[in-house]
Amino acid sequence: MPYRFKSRVYRADSGRIVDSRTSQRSPRRAGGYTLGHAGRQFRLGPVSFWIAVGSLVIMAGWSLATGTYFAFHDDVITRMIARQTDMQVGYEDRIAELRTQVDRITSRQLLDQEQIEKKIEQMLRRQSTLESRTSSLLGLPDPAPTGSIKAAPLRGPQVEVPPETTLKASPNSDPVILATPPDRESRLESRGVTVATAAHLTTKAAGNGYENRLARLQDALNRIEARQAATLNAIEDSYENKVKRMRRVLADLGLDPGKIPAPSNAVGGPFVPVVLTQDSGAFERQLYRINVARAHADRLTRTLNAVPLRKPISGEIDLSSGFGVRLDPFLHAPAMHTGIDFRSSVGDPVRATANGRVTTAGWSGGYGRMVEIEHGNGLATRYGHLSEILVKPGQSVKIGQIVGLVGSSGRSTGPHLHYETRIDGEAVDPQKFLRAGLRLGNAL
Repeated sequence: MPYRFKSRVYRADSGRIVDSRTSQRSPRRAGGYTLGHAGRQFRLGPVSFWIAVGSLVIMAGWSLATGTYFAFHDDVITRMIARQTDMQVGYEDRIAELRTQVDRITSRQLLDQEQIEKKIEQMLRRQSTLESRTSSLLGLPDPAPTGSIKAAPLRGPQVEVPPETTLKASPNSDPVILATPPDRESRLESRGVTVATAAHLTTKAAGNGYENRLARLQDALNRIEARQAATLNAIEDSYENKVKRMRRVLADLGLDPGKIPAPSNAVGGPFVPVVLTQDSGAFERQLYRINVARAHADRLTRTLNAVPLRKPISGEIDLSSGFGVRLDPFLHAPAMHTGIDFRSSVGDPVRATANGRVTTAGWSGGYGRMVEIEHGNGLATRYGHLSEILVKPGQSVKIGQIVGLVGSSGRSTGPHLHYETRIDGEAVDPQKFLRAGLRLGNAL
């Protein structure tokens, strides 16, 4: 039978227990709970009662939790496995992304290194070109004897290089003479310009600004090449101006350069025509034009060496009588003076004014002791009133060679040199040739 609880009510005033159903007083007992079953009653104290109730609640909760766990056990495990799987996939994706970034960075570094190596190779090829051009420039002779038109050394710009880089100075102080090491490592050494910087930068990180340094090296080579071109232009202009000046002088003297054969210098050899290849650049074509102009200048120079353009007496020109009509110093009558008289002292040297061959060396009437030199192309010079003759007929003489000494022999009133220039036997004013020589200046 079910247990029945009988309520007991304590009254403070009487101290007895009153039955709620009968409202009858009973003797006072201690507080608690009474359980009835089959006519039997069990009395529980408050502490025991609540312990029993708590135990039942705990057992019920434990049963409920256990049932819930077993009911949802598979779902929890599945969710935990799915979460772990998601976390693992996320980590793998992150690792793959990082690997991709590393591969991308590595590829970029390799690509940058390849680009730098290509740039270095281009600079080395350009260096070789500059070396060959410099050799060509240094092989050109001086357009003027004074060296005023000589290709000046080109000093390259200073470029910052790493401290460990060693620079080797060029023996010619010319930065376009780039001394490359025998092993042909990625270096280009010169005074102030070196591709070793670029080679050094291939091992550095991109943050070191190697692109800027390579650009600066490229600019330095550009400036050197521009200076080479400027020097080449100056040499070409110098030769062309020299040729034009000599042609004008010959034309003013009434001599046709095209009809004047150049004196023979005992030269020869097989004819080998000059042919420019199709891949010849502007530098090669300009160098070809310079060589042609130089050949013309050399030929005209040899021709002018046989034209009496120099002074026969050293020092300042002091003329005592000019060319043309004058009063004869002995007869005081108008007479033609076929030369010019240089005032000088006895014994002063008289020099040949051009290359040639002595045709006369001796006494010749009013000339007294006289030397005549034939220079070819119908040109001849005469040196009169000498005190002594130092050459013989048939002897070859060079410009500036002493042919005699100043005197006063023959029809003369005092020591001086009578100097004549003749074209095809006809006397012409020597001052015309002397002025032409002054115009040519250092071109002679």
